[in-house]
Amino acid sequence: NAIYLEDGEMAVVRLGKEIKVRKIHDDSLVDPYIQELQLNLEQIEKAGYDHFMLKEIYEQPDAITDTYRGRMLVEEGIIRMAGVDDNMARIANAKRIIIVACGTSWHAGLVAEYIFEDLARLPVEVEYASEFRYRNPVISENDVVIAISQSGETADTMAAIKLAKEKGAFVFGVCNVVGSSISREAHAGAYTHAGPEIGVASTKAFTTQITVLTLMALKLAKHRGTISDSTFRFHLQELERIPAKITKVLEENDHIKIIAEKYKNSPNCLYLGRGYNFPVALEGALKLKEISYIHAEGYPAAEMKHGPIALIDESMPVVVIATSKGHYDKVVSNVQEIKARQGKIIGIVTEGDEAVRELADYVIEIPETIESLTPLLTTIPLQLLSYHIAVMLGKNVDQPRN
Repeated sequence: NAIYLEDGEMAVVRLGKEIKVRKIHDDSLVDPYIQELQLNLEQIEKAGYDHFMLKEIYEQPDAITDTYRGRMLVEEGIIRMAGVDDNMARIANAKRIIIVACGTSWHAGLVAEYIFEDLARLPVEVEYASEFRYRNPVISENDVVIAISQSGETADTMAAIKLAKEKGAFVFGVCNVVGSSISREAHAGAYTHAGPEIGVASTKAFTTQITVLTLMALKLAKHRGTISDSTFRFHLQELERIPAKITKVLEENDHIKIIAEKYKNSPNCLYLGRGYNFPVALEGALKLKEISYIHAEGYPAAEMKHGPIALIDESMPVVVIATSKGHYDKVVSNVQEIKARQGKIIGIVTEGDEAVRELADYVIEIPETIESLTPLLTTIPLQLLSYHIAVMLGKNVDQPRN
């Protein structure tokens, strides 16, 4: 059971006596609302896995299913999201959407930018909450601010929400923790239903955030008439298949372990992706930095030739996300440039790929899906790669030194 204190409240807790909640400014009593948290013991135990992070990587098929369960009715061709339904006019008529977040949630926001603009044809800006709150951003009453946070307690994101509300914007929260500060502060929102994330490095939070934002974008697109009914239904069917496809990617674990063993002592690593998978490259690099302390950078693949290519030699592993959907030929051209400089290539490719396989030192296959959903699959091998490298280096993956 939990009582959430609002700003300007204090609680007096004494053994064996009733909790007293008071307003600080006038000492008046507040009648506290006691909320029961839905949490079971299995969710916060390792369940036979060596680390929480590994357990949470393997929980992603179920976590994504739980996130769209009850919201996405594939047979009926319906998406139900109370937070969107109740505020549809305000959200659908927005002049623009501003996404504010930090870290992994910011990367989920970058993926959402592509999805919202592509499907719903709404202009989107993605901001680091820490930058957004400290400048003087131009925000109007016609803007919708989507705040993303796993914990719902991220201080910079919370401050960005308050700033947006002061300017009259509509704030929509995407959180995992029920009753968290951001979920209470936002005008409306949606929970990810990922279950507790104990490992410090976000894994299932990232994929469930993308799932919620995809549902939201599809719902807006249908309402705004920017996609056909058949395209809408096709997206629902493909999203429903994602958990089974993630399960298939997880079967690559032993192969990924071999790659980790090969490159665990590399001092640097480059991650490249294009379009929907550029944010995945950033996220892959962040995971490696965060838990193994190896320097890694994520780049849009086309930007490689504008400087970073100077870093590539025979000791530089380069992870290239080269799925068959989206700019494939361009990415193959980037891979050829890396190969010409003796770089070591790890390709994340679609099943049956031949062009990248011929050039790469290692490939990890993912099942085929529509382009907008590929991040849900391509991120999985990168999470596993970071995990295995960190374990092999003897690092504490669940509680890294940050």
